[in-house]
Amino acid sequence: MLREHEAGSKTGDVCRKHGISSATFYKWKAKYGGLDLSEARRLNVLADENAKLKKLLAEAMLDNAMLKDLKSKKW
Repeated sequence: MLREHEAGSKTGDVCRKHGISSATFYKWKAKYGGLDLSEARRLNVLADENAKLKKLLAEAMLDNAMLKDLKSKKW
């Protein structure tokens, strides 16, 4: 889509063709504007990996908090 726009197509035409809003187009242009296709794919892979790691960290923190809570209670 960005390449179509760079080739001379109007923003509105590109958005209508692909079924997205102009705001979404400009967000993608800001994020992926200067990247090659391989760099954009790598960025998406890293974002997915980062999300998985954040989820694992959150789960570990919850487990840690639960164990501390159980330790503080007297049975």
